[in-house]
Amino acid sequence: MTESIAIRLNTKVQKIEPLIHYWVAMPQPETHLFEVTLHLVNYPLSLLDLKMPVWTPGSYLVREYARNLQDFAAFAESKPLTWRKISKNHWQVEKGNVSEVILRYRVFANELSVRTNHLDATHAYFNGAALFLRIPGYEENPINITIVPPSSKWQITTDLPAVKEEANTFLAADFDTLVDSPFEIGNHQLFKFEVLGKAHELAIWGQGNCQPQKILDDLQKIIKFEAQMFGGLPYQKYVFILHLFNQAYGGLEHKNSCSLIYHRFGFRLQDKYERFIQLVAHEFFHLWNVKRIRPKGLDVFDYDQENYTPSLWFCEGTTSYYDLVIPFRAGIYDLKSYFQHLNQEITKYLKTPGRKVQPLSESSFDAWIKLYRPDANSGNSQISYYLKGEMVSLLLDLLIRSLHHNQRSLNDVMLKMWQQFGKTEIGYTPEQLQEVIESLAGIDLSDFFNRYIHGLDDLPFNDYLEPFGLQLLEECEQEPYLGVMINTENGREIIKFVEIDSPAKIAGIDAGDELLAINEIKLEKGQLSDRLQDYQPNDTIKITVFHQDELRHYSVTLAKQNPTKYQLKSVENPSPTQQDNFVGWLGVPLTTMQ
Repeated sequence: MTESIAIRLNTKVQKIEPLIHYWVAMPQPETHLFEVTLHLVNYPLSLLDLKMPVWTPGSYLVREYARNLQDFAAFAESKPLTWRKISKNHWQVEKGNVSEVILRYRVFANELSVRTNHLDATHAYFNGAALFLRIPGYEENPINITIVPPSSKWQITTDLPAVKEEANTFLAADFDTLVDSPFEIGNHQLFKFEVLGKAHELAIWGQGNCQPQKILDDLQKIIKFEAQMFGGLPYQKYVFILHLFNQAYGGLEHKNSCSLIYHRFGFRLQDKYERFIQLVAHEFFHLWNVKRIRPKGLDVFDYDQENYTPSLWFCEGTTSYYDLVIPFRAGIYDLKSYFQHLNQEITKYLKTPGRKVQPLSESSFDAWIKLYRPDANSGNSQISYYLKGEMVSLLLDLLIRSLHHNQRSLNDVMLKMWQQFGKTEIGYTPEQLQEVIESLAGIDLSDFFNRYIHGLDDLPFNDYLEPFGLQLLEECEQEPYLGVMINTENGREIIKFVEIDSPAKIAGIDAGDELLAINEIKLEKGQLSDRLQDYQPNDTIKITVFHQDELRHYSVTLAKQNPTKYQLKSVENPSPTQQDNFVGWLGVPLTTMQ
């Protein structure tokens, strides 16, 4: 072998990685159209595949983001390239052997939510999954994003780091990071603050009655409390994006930021402000639980289809349990408020017939086709993994505390999940989750999981509450039971829900019917409850409705009164042990409940 051949054989050939750079412009924001340009250099194949995600992590519904993409075009050296559509979200470009490709397309953005895009004359907001195309096989490559605002007065807020010496340019480590980093661009209010040595920002878009300083004070309390739970903050910078809008509510978690949308005038009344604070506590808690402590089914995202896991009850339900109690423990609201909120959640759960039909793990698995696609029968056939997961987490916390005299709790489960899976971001299996919970409880929980997570047994609240000196009591409505929920629409009383096995359901009354009269006397707006109080259980009444524009009469035999709400109350004469357990749980005397 000659020396020159040996040198060639031993020389390592360095792989030239493609350079990916997006430009996002919005020259006419009133049109709601983002103009996106992708500059791709050194892509090695002659055919270039590009795909738009069909969903975004944290929102478990196929949303078909590609439906908003238009005006797709591809160029090389200023000449058009041939391209074709392969599927609903898949484009393929014949690039040949050119080294640089320019792609241009526009995305319509007029849906203001935490999981979509919105562009108008006042601001631009976008999520990566709803704006950017993915290059299969190169998801781990870094991506530059340059923002071209319509005005130099518009500011840019994102958790992504800025690229030095490149104006309005930011760096995403990979495509997952790009998807996980929303942008707020415009004339929003921006507040910068520091907590535990880490940088934080609060961006507020929209007008309303919020008090930024009050929000900032409470944000810091939440950040400090949750950081204490997990032993610190796993980021260098965190961004809260808050949109104020009419009749809006929602949040979407990200690894180093969260997007929040809330009613613009929902901050003055204390109960509404507390609901907002719970939303903040929930999304911030997610930076650990689900963004880093995540199920195996969400370990590697498949952006082309549903990603299934039976563990959303822990990701979302356990987070919901904490979003009620954290503001109390952080000193934002008092014990009375905490129990008012908890009573409301328990009532909502116990008044959902679907809890007897759909197991909790199945609710998690079927999120893609059920929770985000409610219909008139949803309440009868399914249960929210947020809601029942919250109830199960309450029972688990009480169980662990009672077994170990408050020396262990669900907090220790969260910390161990963080240490075992979250810090290294290794996805956990359902079996591993159960093992961790059992290790802290110190007992076999197979029966608990089989009955309350995989099965349909009613949750025995009082069995778990009793060691803490509490009992769950029901309050019944005054009128006999009919089994319908009514909404007033344009002065018409429309039946929105008919409970399974209720007198109304048995008689044949259907959701969507317009309620007209009882015993041939017109029913006025908001009068149903009052009118029913004129009757007794087992009375038969005639109900008149419009059913699909046809006048119909139904004979309905009313049933005995149903519980309208559930309340947590102190037991009579609680023992010293019960009182100690209560203090260990919530840090205040049980007598506060009386």
